[in-house]
Amino acid sequence: MTSALALDGASTLFRKEILRFWKVAFQTVAAPVLTAVMYLLIFGHVLEDRVQVFPGVGYTSFLIPGLVMMSVLQNAFANSSSSLIQSKITGNLVFLLVTPLSHWAWYAAYVGASMVRGLCVGMGVFLVTVWFAPFHLVEPWWAIVFAALGAAMLGSLGLIAGLWAEKFDQMAAFQNFIIMPMTFLSGVFYSVHSLPGFWQGVSHLNPFFYMIDGFRRGFFGASDASPWLCLAVVGTSYLVVAAVTLRLLANGYKIRH
Repeated sequence: MTSALALDGASTLFRKEILRFWKVAFQTVAAPVLTAVMYLLIFGHVLEDRVQVFPGVGYTSFLIPGLVMMSVLQNAFANSSSSLIQSKITGNLVFLLVTPLSHWAWYAAYVGASMVRGLCVGMGVFLVTVWFAPFHLVEPWWAIVFAALGAAMLGSLGLIAGLWAEKFDQMAAFQNFIIMPMTFLSGVFYSVHSLPGFWQGVSHLNPFFYMIDGFRRGFFGASDASPWLCLAVVGTSYLVVAAVTLRLLANGYKIRH
């Protein structure tokens, strides 16, 4: 398969995945934005005058980047995982299996579309919630880097989950017992410095914490950990997850029988 044909096949699958979630944008984009706004209204209203994490930064301002990044991660995962498990269960995955697409093309298309959905939802959350608290991007390059890396990593994890799961309840278990706890225990709603010593140590073992913390650095120029440490952890985690995903795709794990 020539490089031109491979690129054309990957771009076609990528467009198909984009259209898949965009056709139901009210569900895949608008609904997550509304969920994030509800979190902001509830937690911001209750804790605004009681919590200050960084000097001069109100709690609502602190919360917004966490909600944006949480939305990016969850929706990037949901896009690739739901697409693959639906294709497996409905049987239309066979139409992809008979094509000469390489595992690299599959990976680029599925993860690329997941990044687009995650970043679209994140941007939507940012545009809606920015009206609730004044702030500006102090170091925007960190926000861009961690948003892209986080979306790519969760898109890759979504592929792993989609390959592994054979039923919708298995997919729900993967999301509810792995993705959701790691997301909510990553410092979205609080600073890990407010935790007891043991739980601070546990939080620092969670790669999602470094995604959230590095992303938040772009907004305030302050973070719980060094942005370079965050970048090293997130970058290494992504490379490991991407390597596992590519190996599973190359072997046809649970999709070629």
